[in-house]
Amino acid sequence: MEWPGLLPSSSASSSASSSAKTLPLLNKEIIACITCPRLVQWREEISVTKRKAYKNEEYWARPLPSFGSDNPKVLIVGLAPGAHGANRTGRIFTGDSSGDWLYRSLHRAGLAMISTSTSLQDGQELIDTRITCAVKCAPPANKPNIEERNACAPYLTREIEIASKTVFVYVALGSFAWNSLIKSLRELGYTFLTTKFSHGAKFTFISHNRKVTVIGSYHPSQQNTFTGKLTRPMLDRIFKQAAKTAGVTR
Repeated sequence: MEWPGLLPSSSASSSASSSAKTLPLLNKEIIACITCPRLVQWREEISVTKRKAYKNEEYWARPLPSFGSDNPKVLIVGLAPGAHGANRTGRIFTGDSSGDWLYRSLHRAGLAMISTSTSLQDGQELIDTRITCAVKCAPPANKPNIEERNACAPYLTREIEIASKTVFVYVALGSFAWNSLIKSLRELGYTFLTTKFSHGAKFTFISHNRKVTVIGSYHPSQQNTFTGKLTRPMLDRIFKQAAKTAGVTR
């Protein structure tokens, strides 16, 4: 099936880039991106075929902007938007099981105002925290390819560069986000000794004359939460540690 306004190629045509000075301005650029033809086609196809439970809803079907404080002390990096979650609702980690797990944990750690995130109009606010993802568009089978990851990487790098003025803690949800985060930090000139990704993996480096911590966590995907690989106490410990290290108090 062909979809209007889409390029025929199945791989990323070029890398994204940005000179935005603030996170809100960067979000505007991200939302308008059409760099990766396969992802553009998929996100728009999903918005037409939909899931039966959401057949009467209008899908966001665009790249996902980051969400939260414009001057975050904690920056959370995920993998990519869910096809019927964030790609539907327009907010990262919103409208699916992964988001339910994440926002409940953030709320318990004092990093979110309420424990749910269901829509752009639900009143959710993050406290000194921002959430982004390594790839901004929903990928088929939740698996972006290497070309798409690399094409989107400049957006993540620019987000980190802007946010680094205030960030004390980065939390990477899953190995894909962990590796993407480390790659962006190194491209920005930071040097550090890192460790292999695992739940609770941690290292530190110096940024803007202060100690900054990177923490790894299993992604709150159904694959991890349904099997017990990730439990609520495990996720809570990550974000309580992040809040304490960053000095975030509600």
